[in-house]
Amino acid sequence: MKPCHFVFSKRIFFNMNLKYFFCVLFLSTFIGDRIYAQVSFGIPQMINEDWLFQLGDDPKALAMDYDDSKWRKVDLPHDWSVEAPLSPHLASCTGYLPGGIGWYRKALFIPDLDKERKVFIYFEGIYNKSEVYINGQLLGKRPNGYISFMYDLTPYIQFGKENILSVRVDHSEYADSRWYTGSGIYRNVWLVYSDKVHIDQWGVFWQAKNITRKDAVLDVQVNVKNESSQKQDLTVFVELFSAEGKMVAEKSKKILMRGSSLLSSTELSLKIKKPVLWGMENPYLYRLRTSIISGNKVLDESELTVGIRSLKFDPDKGFALNGEWMKIKGVCIHHDAGCLGSAVPRKVWKRRLQNLKKIGCNAIRMSHNPQAPDVYDLCDELGLLVMDEAFDEWKYPKKKSITGWNTGVPGYQGSFSFFEEWSDRDIRDMVLRNRNHPSIIMWSIGNEIDFPNDPYSHPVLETATFNQPSVIGYLPDHPSAEELGKIAKRLAGNVRSLDTSRPVTAALAGAVMSNETEYPFVLDIVGYNYSEFQYKEDHLQYPERVMFGSETNNSFAGWKATRDNDFIFGQFLWTGIDYVGESREWPSRGYKHGLLDLAGFQKPEGFFRQAMWDTKPFIYIGTYNPNRDPNRSVNALPIWNYSKGENIRVVCYTNCQQAQLVLNGQTISTVKEYDDNVGFIAWDIPFQIGKLEVVGLNGKKEAVRYAIVTSGRPYKIIAEIDNLTLHKNKDLAHIAIQIVDEMGLPVLLSDDEITCQIEGPAKLLGLESGNNADMGNYRDNVQRVHNGRLMAYIETTGSEGNVKVTFSSPWLKTAEVYLIVK
Repeated sequence: MKPCHFVFSKRIFFNMNLKYFFCVLFLSTFIGDRIYAQVSFGIPQMINEDWLFQLGDDPKALAMDYDDSKWRKVDLPHDWSVEAPLSPHLASCTGYLPGGIGWYRKALFIPDLDKERKVFIYFEGIYNKSEVYINGQLLGKRPNGYISFMYDLTPYIQFGKENILSVRVDHSEYADSRWYTGSGIYRNVWLVYSDKVHIDQWGVFWQAKNITRKDAVLDVQVNVKNESSQKQDLTVFVELFSAEGKMVAEKSKKILMRGSSLLSSTELSLKIKKPVLWGMENPYLYRLRTSIISGNKVLDESELTVGIRSLKFDPDKGFALNGEWMKIKGVCIHHDAGCLGSAVPRKVWKRRLQNLKKIGCNAIRMSHNPQAPDVYDLCDELGLLVMDEAFDEWKYPKKKSITGWNTGVPGYQGSFSFFEEWSDRDIRDMVLRNRNHPSIIMWSIGNEIDFPNDPYSHPVLETATFNQPSVIGYLPDHPSAEELGKIAKRLAGNVRSLDTSRPVTAALAGAVMSNETEYPFVLDIVGYNYSEFQYKEDHLQYPERVMFGSETNNSFAGWKATRDNDFIFGQFLWTGIDYVGESREWPSRGYKHGLLDLAGFQKPEGFFRQAMWDTKPFIYIGTYNPNRDPNRSVNALPIWNYSKGENIRVVCYTNCQQAQLVLNGQTISTVKEYDDNVGFIAWDIPFQIGKLEVVGLNGKKEAVRYAIVTSGRPYKIIAEIDNLTLHKNKDLAHIAIQIVDEMGLPVLLSDDEITCQIEGPAKLLGLESGNNADMGNYRDNVQRVHNGRLMAYIETTGSEGNVKVTFSSPWLKTAEVYLIVK
């Protein structure tokens, strides 16, 4: 194997002999301050490049002298499942993609550091059941594929020599989830160098208290480890900086630690004058620096972001951020990105979250597991509230669809197999890693754990009414629902032992059943999945309960149940973005009722939702033939291509009071009032070629308008790029493809096949059309457009230069895009 040599941040000069100073180099481009918030100590070094991978199991692969010369070279993050062909013989729950067992290996050259330094390996996530070895020595196992974890390499490292890191990933029970998970080391990996005296992993925690516009208090808890044999007389020093770089507060405290002392917890309080509050419109972030000092030496240092904000939950008024009562307009998301699988670059997430926010979304539910650190960082930066979530199943398995969603004989593989052993540690690690994100406003300990008879049952099922598909009646051979309260109490206790600044919640699928147990009463706030019918009844019966829609469909009635009841503080739609898995019968890659499609393009459902959530005047029209396709009222495409005289339904999504249609400059309809019973306005009109406009009116005065035009035949390819200049080191560009006619009008009916060719220091990560029914190869350079659109993901490969990207198709004019890589 080719060894990897490392350089260090300039911060690592402390306690280092001068002979090592030659290898000190500032790597802010690669490290970034946000990494400190992940591990809270040491100097991190990303090691994503130059790994070797083999699909298939070989127990000998952990050995240092193992021959891996024929293994495939890969860079991380890496998801091997999405590279495989889709097959109708695989499970629908995973999007008809496989799992398996795979091995990764990497050669590490660790400099000959002095004896006071330590080296750790930090994985953001491996799916799943990982085993990590260094030089043939087992460091540990971690079955949960969504949890970040760290191992100490120091006792097993050969300093100044080559070391072999080996990772076994066992996803042989691939149908272990109700949605696509991916397989492999699908998140970033870091080496972390530190002194023997250092901040504990995730050992800095801040809480903002007594917040007013005049001042606020920031309580900072710092946990310090002394892994040396010497007594340590230390100073803990904390500094708070504004977003502009000005120091606004500082404090220090002396501590004395015995030799080999595992932990010393220290608390310091900072007073901040005229704090700038973190909010959705102005997500202002301070920076907190924590230093551990011995004499005049800085032994360790950590930096993380701070967002000062207050949260209030009330059973009658709902939710307030910084004293302002508001509705949470949230969406649920899974962690894949179509053709990219679960190895999703940060920029892809940023574009997706920005598009959701444009729709009017203000909150994200991490369903149903901790997401990649990038997603939380972006929510902090963009001003999106977060419901963080730990588990989709507890002690017993849920049904996993194999031949199509909720059809046929289910499977029962799942994370339940290690829940009893690992759940306490998993949920604690989730909270420890994520608790410094101001975007997170609540911790969820589980999703639909109480789904009636899947697996828990209760005698109340004999008479109760549910809005969920379930086995009818009480099944005494199933696990008793009474057990839910006991497990919930344990999990909630773990959360509260680490953070009391946010409420503990869960998403209940069977509140009628759970109300007969301790489960909802263990929670601080209670989420209801698809149970709007129960809101008022439970509010009357449990007046102290804080309630919200933790999962709802994209119906107007569901929004009204939130909008019109002050005691329901918000909803989280299923779903924000289409995702792979939870598929219907073949052909179907995944779930297709999101606001954005698999390529991140806004869908008609997204425009329908924007009409409900946007605060600015908004209007949109889509069309369909009601005789051919009668069920498209909330997902009508903006197409105006039909046969002359054909009866067409025009559907208008708007937040205006009235709307009117104009065809080819002539008014063709009377003014129609917004219908608050269905959430849209509709007309049936005969088709005529030309331009169809809708005018939104408020008080009979025009506020906004929107138009669709009859397009001609596909003529050429238009390629739009988000950034023409890229960094040479794994930077990413989105190139959006649109097929247009000779007049430059989008041709939504096009399904032309596009070929992508790249010249220069970049590569194609994938082409995503968003077509749920296309079961072809998404990893090659050929793909059909869907609704006339296609997304190309282009990644730089490490060298500077010019990149030419060409998109071609038979009978269409070619598009060329030029990038500069620096």
